[in-house]
Amino acid sequence: MSGACRVAIARTPGENAGAGLSHSGLGPIYYPRLREQHAAYVAALSAAGAEVTVLDPLAAHPDAYFVEDVAVVVPELAVLTRPGAPSRREEVAHIEAALARHRELARLIAPATLEGGDVMVVGKQVYIGLSARTNRAGADQLAALLEPFAYRCTVMAVRVDLHLKSGIGTIGGGDVLVAPAYLDCRELVDCRPIPVRAEEAHACNSIRVNDTVLMPSGAPHLRETLVARGVDVIELDLSEVRKMDGGLSCMSLRLQ
Repeated sequence: MSGACRVAIARTPGENAGAGLSHSGLGPIYYPRLREQHAAYVAALSAAGAEVTVLDPLAAHPDAYFVEDVAVVVPELAVLTRPGAPSRREEVAHIEAALARHRELARLIAPATLEGGDVMVVGKQVYIGLSARTNRAGADQLAALLEPFAYRCTVMAVRVDLHLKSGIGTIGGGDVLVAPAYLDCRELVDCRPIPVRAEEAHACNSIRVNDTVLMPSGAPHLRETLVARGVDVIELDLSEVRKMDGGLSCMSLRLQ
């Protein structure tokens, strides 16, 4: 996508967010700080020009504030996913009403599994990562739903971390932040890769919102690279979010 963002949908983390799924090994979250970081994220979306809808927490679903995983949104359609983590599948029903105000809805069905963190849209090119959460049936069903709108889907393996966008992130205009593990990917030939140092690889999960790139703090070399390109940058502390395997893209659905 170009980075154009008219509307963003987010969800406030619940008090039991620390009970969510995590393989980070970074320790337990401190909930008050997580709330502060989420509020700063919402404020940054708004400052970048998005009209932000913030949904209420879902007490029964500690991972539900990672709203990106339950839908894939393009200008023509919103596809409700079927998360690979069984504990997250009931979250899908709770995003329908918010998305239906903006898009026609379609949905994936069993045996498909797919999470939005494994899907990167660059213009009319869609990259779908096969991971522990997204299977071939999910990739094929998504491709079939997008094909009538002239999207081209490329399936690729997730090489590191939880989702594809843990190590690859679009920041608009065909520019893609790429962690070392993906620098030799032939699938990315239509993109302009911006290599990111291994120690800053978490910052590959940055997002463009209109004319601004939101990026996690702790990646000074990448920040310098983006600023040198004339990019307006907002840095955000994501210490608690990262403990739950999360990043910037995970916490909102961004609609043109």
